[in-house]
Amino acid sequence: MKEYLDKALEEFKRVDHLLYVSLKYTRTVDVIKSVIHRLITTYDCIMDGLLNRLLEEKKIKEIPTAPAMKAEIIKKEFRDDEKIVDNLDFYLLLRRLAKCKNIGKREEYRRHVTMIAHLSNTHTVEVKIDDIKEYYLKAKDFLEYIQEELIK
Repeated sequence: MKEYLDKALEEFKRVDHLLYVSLKYTRTVDVIKSVIHRLITTYDCIMDGLLNRLLEEKKIKEIPTAPAMKAEIIKKEFRDDEKIVDNLDFYLLLRRLAKCKNIGKREEYRRHVTMIAHLSNTHTVEVKIDDIKEYYLKAKDFLEYIQEELIK
């Protein structure tokens, strides 16, 4: 579990740099997308660590390759842990944002740069710099939680 957590921490350092350096100075939707992709990679490392722990404890027989299946197994095994379930739902939202083909942009190169993701005909998500900071803080909180609670 420790090696996966170390990978997650390394990836999270990249998110930190993207947020506080790159996004601060460029303010483009491409940087917002990059932050989302790095957050997904951070969550992937955490999930791999949790799955390996479950495999060692013989609670699962094999680790699936599909990220959605990984998330579902972890949600099932840790269903009593609300923080893990909530963060995996957040992870699945990030994946939907990253996979979205219909992306719009508003106010690029300005303080209120916005990525507009049309997830379906009726569901649109607008991601602004402040939203990205919230995503960052949520992932940071989850990473700290995993370090404190599950690495014993």
